[in-house]
Amino acid sequence: MPKVLISDKMSPLAEQCFKKRGIEVDVITGQSPEELAAIIGNYDGLAIRSSTKAKGDIIANATNLKVIGRAGIGVDNVDISATTKKGIVVMNTPFGNSITTAEHAISMMLALARDIPQANASTHAGKWEKSRFMGVEVTGKTVGVIGCGNIGSIFADRAIGLRMKVIGFDPYLTPERATELGIKKVDLDTLLACADFITLHTPLTEETKNIISEINIAKMKNGVRLINCARGGLVVENDLKAGLDSGKIASAALDVLSTEPALESILFGMDNVVLTPHLGASTTEAQEKVAEQVAEQMADYLLSGAVTNALNMPSVSAEEAPRLTPYMKLAEQLGSFAGQATQTAYKQITIEYEGTVAELNVKPLTAAVMQGLLAPLMEGVNMVSAPVIAKDRGIEISEVTRELGGAYHTLIKLTVKTEGQTRTVSGTLFNGMEPRLVEVKGISIDASIGPNMLYITNHDKPGFIGHLGTVLGNAGVNIATFSLGRAEEGGDAIALIEIDGEPGKTVIDQVRQLDHVVMVKAMQF
Repeated sequence: MPKVLISDKMSPLAEQCFKKRGIEVDVITGQSPEELAAIIGNYDGLAIRSSTKAKGDIIANATNLKVIGRAGIGVDNVDISATTKKGIVVMNTPFGNSITTAEHAISMMLALARDIPQANASTHAGKWEKSRFMGVEVTGKTVGVIGCGNIGSIFADRAIGLRMKVIGFDPYLTPERATELGIKKVDLDTLLACADFITLHTPLTEETKNIISEINIAKMKNGVRLINCARGGLVVENDLKAGLDSGKIASAALDVLSTEPALESILFGMDNVVLTPHLGASTTEAQEKVAEQVAEQMADYLLSGAVTNALNMPSVSAEEAPRLTPYMKLAEQLGSFAGQATQTAYKQITIEYEGTVAELNVKPLTAAVMQGLLAPLMEGVNMVSAPVIAKDRGIEISEVTRELGGAYHTLIKLTVKTEGQTRTVSGTLFNGMEPRLVEVKGISIDASIGPNMLYITNHDKPGFIGHLGTVLGNAGVNIATFSLGRAEEGGDAIALIEIDGEPGKTVIDQVRQLDHVVMVKAMQF
């Protein structure tokens, strides 16, 4: 009989679900990492929320562990790389608390509009300062939503219900999806200049980190009110404090801070700041939902091998897995390559399967492509959630299968159409197992994909390769593989270079400044 440990506090529904399915379960919460590492070898499954850090010795000692289930979306507390190498499936529940988080953001906005926390504290103190707390109506006001994914779109729907005007900034939001949501799509500068309220609903990525900074605060409307129920690293807290002190920002409501748990902060004690301790997902309904979902998913896997909402394993049946596994890797790499190379909203995705692969069940392969395509843009994307997210964003997905008709016995071709361009990338399997890129933007190439890659488009001119090698060599960047392709002599060319380690911004800038370079992008796989 499988045995599961619940190591974080969660709804009793999780324990009940395991027992109902015939799985032995222990509930032991509040352990130190050392204590958990000492007993983890006794369990086949580990159910967690955010407190348990499934890393280091805990994973090293997990000799029998087959699955980790996160009741919620974020898996920052799980070492995905280590668990994958160990053969441990990591699951989450990506949509269980979206409504709850959006509702919390709405509550924070209304609290700012009417100074409710401050008025509450004053009244409890017996002051009755009725004239001090002059609020504003939200009706007719403009709210700017930065990040219009699942939670952001729910927030927008609720704000429209409050008769607010909703504008949104999200490079990956299509105009059609914006119209469907009732959001006016704008660029970031327009949103900052026009919004009376600004709410953040974006993952923490290199593009979004510190998006609320001194520079962007200066672009905001005077007296703006800011809400952040997403991630702490989106806001530069020193710059926020300066904006609050100057009156540029009337008030702010934050459910997340850059360091958590936050036992001290420069924002503590400010009259115009509302703070809550990361309560976005903290409702009875949400916690019951994610606890029950994660228990059901883990039980399904332990009892039948079915995989749902896995972050490091494709959702396929046991019979299909051996044949599909190498294609899964190829499909995800193709999607990830296109996703990292594309900076505008997707409108249409076409995936063509030729030859041997066309004889297989291509649905999981399409899901793997979409996972790779969307993963650079948002958190919590997996093979199950990616198609749903794509549908919610109005992205049209087409599959085409055809018998062998080209130069390769098996081929997957991905075409990504955005608002401004159409991009293609194709791949095949060498020796039936090794994924290779064989075409990018219509240019033939033969490239394997490593963990760290440089993707360069350039003009085919003499001396380019030497100058590039000099820059990388001087920076101590070691080249593992170097693949080239060109449309024609002297025309457009591409280079795919596998390097040992991340290159860093300085190296990327130096490469970008080389003669004949059109674009350079660091990619990770």
